[in-house]
Amino acid sequence: MAQEDTKQEQVNPAEELKKAAEAVEQAQGSELPPELGVQSEAASLKEQLAAATAKAAENFDLYVRAVAEMENVRRRAAEDVAKAQKFSIEKFAKNLLPVMDSLEKAIEMTADIEGPMREGIVATHRQLLHALETSGMSVINPENEKFDPNTQQAIAMVPAVEGKSAGDVAQVFQHGWKICERVIRPAMVSVVQG
Repeated sequence: MAQEDTKQEQVNPAEELKKAAEAVEQAQGSELPPELGVQSEAASLKEQLAAATAKAAENFDLYVRAVAEMENVRRRAAEDVAKAQKFSIEKFAKNLLPVMDSLEKAIEMTADIEGPMREGIVATHRQLLHALETSGMSVINPENEKFDPNTQQAIAMVPAVEGKSAGDVAQVFQHGWKICERVIRPAMVSVVQG
């Protein structure tokens, strides 16, 4: 009988805990209806889900913008490198243009002289011209063309002459130069008046 009493004592605490848990649930249930607790919990979860979705959308938008910005930075850097390669000799070329002008004037002045001095000047001019053209430069010689303000600078207007119409280049005083399509020095010309 003593063993039966101990068994009952062992079972009773577990049963008592169950009963206490049921009593707590009933007490809580009596304070708030069960549907209301589930609805408020569902509403709270929906709010959390909406906030998390909004945050995820915001983060995705920031990610897309960052990727686009990086692509723009890469593209601009590539364009800058290409421009630097194309126009890296611009300053040096501008410094050489007066030398080219002097050689052209020397060739003009020695037009009626024959000899090794003239041949040397012509050869030097040809070599310098070849070096500039190899570097991507080209001469602007608007002789017998219409005036183009993008590549030429008019320094004088002359009356109409036979064979020339208004707006034609009458005379080229100094050749212009460009690197690729960028004008580094416009040609100095006189233009026929209209």
